[in-house]
Amino acid sequence: MKETKEFQTESKELLNLMINSIYSNKDIFLREIISNASDAIDKYKYLELTSEGKVPSKNYEIYISLDKKARTITIKDNGIGMSKDDLIKNLGTIAHSGSKEFLNKIKEAKEKNELDIIGQFGVGFYSAFMVADKVEVLTKTLNDQGYLFTSDGLNTYTIEEKEKEDTGTVITLYLRKSEGEEDYDKYLDEYTIENLVKKYSDFVRYPIKMDVTEKTPKLDKDGKEIKDEYEDKVVTKTLNSMVPLWKKNKKDVTDEDLNKFYKDNFMDFEDPLLSLNLNVEGVVSFNSLIFIPGRAPYGLYSQNFEKGLKLYIKGIFIKDKCKELVPDYLKFIAGLVDTNDLSLNISREMLQEDVRLKKMSDIIENKVISNLKDLKSKDFEKYLKFYKLYGDHITFGIYSSYGFKKDLLSDLLVYKSLNNENYIDLKTYKEKMKDGQKYIYYACGRSEESIKLLPEIEKYKQQGIDVLFFTKEIDEFAIKMMNDYDKVSFKNITDHDKEDLSKEEKDKLDIAEAENKELIDNIKEALKDKVNDVTLSSKLVDSPVCISTKDGLSLSMEKTINEVPGDEKAKANKVLEINPNHAIFKALDKIKADKDLVNKYSSVLYNEAMLLEGFDIEDKESFVKNLNELIENSLK
Repeated sequence: MKETKEFQTESKELLNLMINSIYSNKDIFLREIISNASDAIDKYKYLELTSEGKVPSKNYEIYISLDKKARTITIKDNGIGMSKDDLIKNLGTIAHSGSKEFLNKIKEAKEKNELDIIGQFGVGFYSAFMVADKVEVLTKTLNDQGYLFTSDGLNTYTIEEKEKEDTGTVITLYLRKSEGEEDYDKYLDEYTIENLVKKYSDFVRYPIKMDVTEKTPKLDKDGKEIKDEYEDKVVTKTLNSMVPLWKKNKKDVTDEDLNKFYKDNFMDFEDPLLSLNLNVEGVVSFNSLIFIPGRAPYGLYSQNFEKGLKLYIKGIFIKDKCKELVPDYLKFIAGLVDTNDLSLNISREMLQEDVRLKKMSDIIENKVISNLKDLKSKDFEKYLKFYKLYGDHITFGIYSSYGFKKDLLSDLLVYKSLNNENYIDLKTYKEKMKDGQKYIYYACGRSEESIKLLPEIEKYKQQGIDVLFFTKEIDEFAIKMMNDYDKVSFKNITDHDKEDLSKEEKDKLDIAEAENKELIDNIKEALKDKVNDVTLSSKLVDSPVCISTKDGLSLSMEKTINEVPGDEKAKANKVLEINPNHAIFKALDKIKADKDLVNKYSSVLYNEAMLLEGFDIEDKESFVKNLNELIENSLK
């Protein structure tokens, strides 16, 4: 006897919500049904294992069949099946609980961050109506009559008794007709179904089978292949691999296996630079494969680049880019995570914020950094390849965390330096510091060559003190966030201060400035629109002048900040430092009363200093004019 039941008043509205709003990707209907089939087999298998032989064992499988003429997709499992009450309770979830009650459950689940309703058979089942205008479910439990559930997902559903030989469930989807941009015919294509299973359900632990048509060589009467002649042959094919690489024992997984998996699954033709096979158990438990690509992923520096790892739950593919699993500065890594610990949200497409996700992210971050440190110590050349590709991201990790991650990341930083042709790290720099050296010195520039031209570097070269070369814009910003390394502070060699000087040296400089006050004041007046101060220098050896800065904002930082569009511009506190031992300074002392000449010399010297700092001359016409006039005067 067929029973017809009506959905409650709001049911149509709620089904519309589920079909059109909660699920945005129609392809996942197959994943939902396969997931439910897998759960049903799990339940039967549990009964079998605990029944002491009373429940017969089976060759568990999920079987898909396509009928283009009838426009149907059928998914069959040999799992636990459902009774009549189960059908009403589960497949009639919306009718059974009532729309308002169901919506209240969703609301409560959101508030409690427990959106695992999708795990209930009824909710996932209704995703079928995204592609079908009618669904039939034939099912049978161990000790019950078979039943047929039929629904169009609109107003009513029916349940009737129906003969079925074995336990399990057969779901038949009657596909909608394609119209406009909505293509439902593709789901009748064997290739499409194979790809959907491979993408979303490849690691379901039971075989997912389907009859597929393959071209096979024709055979002659003796059973030998006929050259270049083929025929269509229907074969039963298992579509999923079932045993994921990350579930295998680590000792059974080779580097070749990992490399192949990476290239097959992440669209790369090169082996990864580094592969991590993680099996984590504890507060959170998960398996993970992490890869660092051997070349920067396409679009890595684009605003549209999506970070994230593939997320599987119980072997079911959930999300292609789960960004919550990856900190921004490691956005270049690829890989996946499979866990049984996470709750799924109502759609299985969007995961709500979950504290366990954060814990997983922290573990992955620490494992990646730990392995990079290990690589750096064991294979420095290979590490340098990594650093040249992704070093800026490590630096950004320090900067973007306001220095919070400096203890984690600082030992990964490497630089060229004044005394080293190859890269060195901060630990090595500190170990080689001179006796009495207070700071880790650095200099900024566009290249190593431009830094070596800085007038300020002459003193360090003369004294054998090493200076780190910062050639990337972000380097100094990150160092400012770090403040120190292992309790040793950083210092830009262009900083203007007297902290490096002994009392004797400071006193000597103060006396020299007092004796040359008139000249210094005249130069200061000449450059009042360009610099904030003019002083004598203790850091110059061969050069007559240099530009230094006060208050922590260097010229390099000023330039970088001002390249960002915005109304407010940064302005470094510039100081022109003059070498009191240079012949030019002594010559200036002789003409200090001639303000016009002092103005011209001051302008030329300022532009010279800015050029050596790597900056362009702002007023080239004035510079050339002054230079020519000074040359002419010197030749008279």
